[in-house]
Parts: sequence; structure tokens; C-alpha cells
Amino acid sequence: MRKIIVSKEKISLSDDVVGFIEKNVTPFGNSAKVDCPKEFIGKKAYLIICKR
Repeated sequence: MRKIIVSKEKISLSDDVVGFIEKNVTPFGNSAKVDCPKEFIGKKAYLIICKR
């Protein structure tokens, strides 16, 4: 069962997690993108935007 709990200072993700990746968002034409390794092709990903 997938469960995501977001509170003010904590994030709890209950799923079959393979790993976490921290990357910068880069410009891509009129949009933006986040790159990840090839090994994750076909996997579901969660993108969490954080304040800097």
C-alpha cells in the first residue's frame, strides 16, 4: 500500500523505495527537467520541491 504523509517539517513515504536522488532542476526549452540514472527507466518517481 502506498502512503505519503507530509507535515510542516517531515515527509513520510511508505512504498517500496529503491533510493533517493538529490538533483538540481535545469532549464529545458520552455520547461525544466531533473535528470536521473538509466537504471530507473520505467520506475515511478516522486519529485519533491524544497525551499532554498
